[in-house]
Amino acid sequence: MKRLVIFDLDGTLLNTYADIAAATNHALRLRGYPEHSVAVIKSFVGNGINKLFERALPEGHKDEFLEIRRDFIPYYNEHGTELTFVFDGMVELLEKIQSKNIKIGVASNKYEEATKHLMKHFFPTINFVAIIGQRDGIPTKPDPRIVFEIMNAANTEDPSDVLYIGDSEVDMQTAKNAKVDVVGVSWGCKTRETLEQHSPIAVVDNADDICKYIL
Repeated sequence: MKRLVIFDLDGTLLNTYADIAAATNHALRLRGYPEHSVAVIKSFVGNGINKLFERALPEGHKDEFLEIRRDFIPYYNEHGTELTFVFDGMVELLEKIQSKNIKIGVASNKYEEATKHLMKHFFPTINFVAIIGQRDGIPTKPDPRIVFEIMNAANTEDPSDVLYIGDSEVDMQTAKNAKVDVVGVSWGCKTRETLEQHSPIAVVDNADDICKYIL
């Protein structure tokens, strides 16, 4: 049985893409730049918001990502829960893990203020040992530092005691870099085929199937 389970946020625990798209398009619209569909914005997600904005900006304006960020964050902080929803079975899964006294952490490339707000809003009954998002000056995933920080908060030293759950190749590589087991979920931003290329121990199609790799 694992002692610590670490979850990615966007595309793993929560479907946040519509809210991310709304905030991104709000920021682009303010500056007169073309907007994008939710599906296109979804393809930009995974490497932090600075990279998201670089991808969303038109050619010749990629260096304006900080300006987009300044408009994005206040809007997302206010509206970021309006269109977001929890993926099926994830509340029940977290509650089951918690009932077994297994520690739970969140490791996200979303900026930390929003990461913590979303976890508290959508999972108020879960006592996360650590909720860590993107912070200025700290490498984003797939750098493994975020995993090591959560392990330290959980007093867990052995990587074999840890399971990481994520929906993208960034997550698969993060777990590999941290030398912890990883399970991919098929309902996020990447296909099963993309995840399987990174050799997770499994790719699952529903929350219940995660349990067998934890317990």
